[in-house]
Amino acid sequence: MIAHLAIWTQDLERIRAFYETYFGATSSAIYQNSAKQFSSYFLSFGEGCQLELMHRPDVPTDSTDPLVQRTGLIHFAVSVGSHRQVDLLTNRLKTDGFRVVDGPRTTGDGYYESVVLDPEQNRIEITI
Repeated sequence: MIAHLAIWTQDLERIRAFYETYFGATSSAIYQNSAKQFSSYFLSFGEGCQLELMHRPDVPTDSTDPLVQRTGLIHFAVSVGSHRQVDLLTNRLKTDGFRVVDGPRTTGDGYYESVVLDPEQNRIEITI
């Protein structure tokens, strides 16, 4: 079982608010280690895998193109329960100015999904 995925972020509060607002995440209290200048939140989405959001000022920004596949974590998927919910959330994110990279559509292997970028260009697959 996967315990959690982690994302380094430049703006910890903004990205935490994004996942709370659009994906119903519940955040832990902030963890801070002043000696390492490290801060983090763990976000829960009900049961299962958590998302750890981490910040440290010396971690450089990633300048790779978010639309290009690359080695390493390329996306994570969030299940929202139905075709309608995929459509509604995708439209809401687009209306609020977030980039929709693909979909909503049914993939060749039968998944109904869309792909959006969060505030720091991480790819999120929204599925049934």
